Amino acid sequence: MTTTTIALVTGANKGLGRETARRLAVSGWRVFLAARDEALGSSAAAELSADGAPVSYIPLDVTSQDSADAAAGIVRAAAGRLDVLINNAAVAGPDAHPADTHAADLRAVFDTNVFGPIRVITAFLPLLRAAANPRIVMVSSGMGSIATTTDPRWKDLVRPTLGYPATKAALNMLTTQYALALGDIRVNAVDPGYTATDLNGHSGFQSLREGTDAIVELAGIGPDGPTGGFFDRNGPVPW
Repeated sequence: MTTTTIALVTGANKGLGRETARRLAVSGWRVFLAARDEALGSSAAAELSADGAPVSYIPLDVTSQDSADAAAGIVRAAAGRLDVLINNAAVAGPDAHPADTHAADLRAVFDTNVFGPIRVITAFLPLLRAAANPRIVMVSSGMGSIATTTDPRWKDLVRPTLGYPATKAALNMLTTQYALALGDIRVNAVDPGYTATDLNGHSGFQSLREGTDAIVELAGIGPDGPTGGFFDRNGPVPW
């Protein structure tokens, strides 16, 4: 008898999160689709389930520890463990020039993109440790790579801003530190690549499927898989 893999995806009512939930569900996993907006989250879960991939909606606002704890309680009651946590929820943050950006302008983007994953991991850690092969996938970005953003080839392609790149760089560091500290859990970051989503006004040149390739791959690694790494759909990428 095989045991169904249980996964939770945050920020999964649209974009990369929704496509990740869909792909994992159609592969036979039990998927909890987490989103802060109940109407949008419930609708997304219902649409995916109607396509033959049973998905359960869970309310989860990553900016609230109480919300994260409540979501963990729902998964505990329904499944008793969590095999894979995918920290996908993120916001774009201010698009202003760094000289015109103030500290207060960055609070919301850091609260979601950096403190959000910490809250969710804190809430779900006992359930992850109840799994035989627990994994955490941090959905990061190439914009959080210092090596990439300082590469002269990218100089005129991406306008400098303080919020989103800084939060993704911080998320990368969280990944390495959790991987070092949680030896019983595989923890990795992924760069989806420039994918067409609401976050970039659908200007990305990759499809949602291409953008979720690395997420799905790292979600499915075995106990001997990598930990503390940063990957895109083609393999390891520089920090």
